[in-house]
Amino acid sequence: MSSELSRRRIVQTAGGAALMPQLSAQSANWPPKLGPGLPKICVIGAASEAHMRQLKQLGIDYIIGGGGIREYPWTEDNVRAQLDRAKAAGLTIINIMIRQPTEVVLGKPEANQVIDNFIKSIHAAGKAGLPVIEYNFYAHRLTEGYYEELGRGGAGLTAFSYDKVKDLPPNPAAGTQTREQQFKRAEGFLNAVIPEAEKANVRLALHPNDPPAPLSRGSEQLMATFENWKRYLSLVKSPYNGMTFDCGVTRELGEDPVAVCKWMGERDQINHVHFRNVVVRKPYVDYTEVFIDEGSVNMFAVMKELVRVKYRWGLYPEHPRALDIDRQRENGIPGQYAKTGGGGFVGEVYNIAYAKAMLQAVLAS
Repeated sequence: MSSELSRRRIVQTAGGAALMPQLSAQSANWPPKLGPGLPKICVIGAASEAHMRQLKQLGIDYIIGGGGIREYPWTEDNVRAQLDRAKAAGLTIINIMIRQPTEVVLGKPEANQVIDNFIKSIHAAGKAGLPVIEYNFYAHRLTEGYYEELGRGGAGLTAFSYDKVKDLPPNPAAGTQTREQQFKRAEGFLNAVIPEAEKANVRLALHPNDPPAPLSRGSEQLMATFENWKRYLSLVKSPYNGMTFDCGVTRELGEDPVAVCKWMGERDQINHVHFRNVVVRKPYVDYTEVFIDEGSVNMFAVMKELVRVKYRWGLYPEHPRALDIDRQRENGIPGQYAKTGGGGFVGEVYNIAYAKAMLQAVLAS
C-alpha cells in the first residue's frame, strides 16, 4: 500500500470519527416527538373496528366524530359512549360536529329551544371529556357549484364555479337571509352559548362558508370573507368562540393563509384546522381543490405558523383526491364525493403522510 493511500485512509477515518458525535446527536433527536402543545393530526374516522385498526397502523392517535351522535340534545352518556369506543382502539376523539342550529340562523320561533339544546349538548360534552365541538352557521351551502376536474394522471380534483349556480332560485326552506340578519342572530346565539362553553371547558369551532361564494341561493354568506371572520370572532371575545381555520378556504378568499393563521392563532381562536391546498383562478367564485402537495398554499409555512402560535387541537388533512386505486375498490369513494372529484381512503393516507412529514420537518427545522 502506498504511503499516499495510507495517508488518505487515515484522513478519511479521522474525518468519519469526528462526524460520528454530530450524527449520533442528530439521530438521538429523530423522529421529533409529538405531544402536548402541538397540532394533533386527525381524520374523520372509526366507522368500524377494522377502520380504527387501519388508522392506528398509519400512526393516527386522534379522530373526529367517531360515528357521530344522532340524539339531540347530546347527553353525557351518548358522548362518553363515542369516546370510550374510540379509546378501546387506542384513539382519542378530539372534535365532534354538532347539528347546525338552523332555526337560529333563520330566525325561526324555535330558536330559543334550539339554543337551550345546544347548551345542554355543550355541558354533556364537557362532562364526558370532549374538548372541541365544531358547528356550521349558514343559511345555505352552495355545493351545487362543485364539479370534477381531472388532474395529474387523471386523478379527480374538486372544482367550483359560481357561474354554474349564481342564478339558482332561493331554497324555499331557507328563504333569503341578509348578512346583517344572520350577524344579529349570531350575536344572540354566542352571548348565550359561549359563557356556558367556558364553564364546561369545551371550545367551539365554527366552520367558515365553503364554498365562499357571495350569495348562496339568494342568501348572503355570513362567513364569506376574512373581515366577516374577524367580526364573528369579535362578537364575543373568548378562546371558546373560535373557528375552524381552513387554509384552503382562506386562499379561496384571496387571503394569505399564513397571515390569517397568525391573526387567529395569536388570539387563541383557532379551535380546529383543515389542512388542504387549492388553485384559485378568481377569489370566491372560481377555483380547484388540488393535491395537498400542489397549489398556491405554502403548507410548510402554514404548519410552521401553527406550531409557532402553539396550536394544540385537531389538524385534519382533508379532501383527498380521487385515485384509481380508490375508484377500483368496492365502495372506495363515498357516493356524494365520487361525482365531484373527491377521493377515498388511499387518497386520505397520502394526505396523512404529507401532513405528518410537514409537522416533523417544522419541528426539526
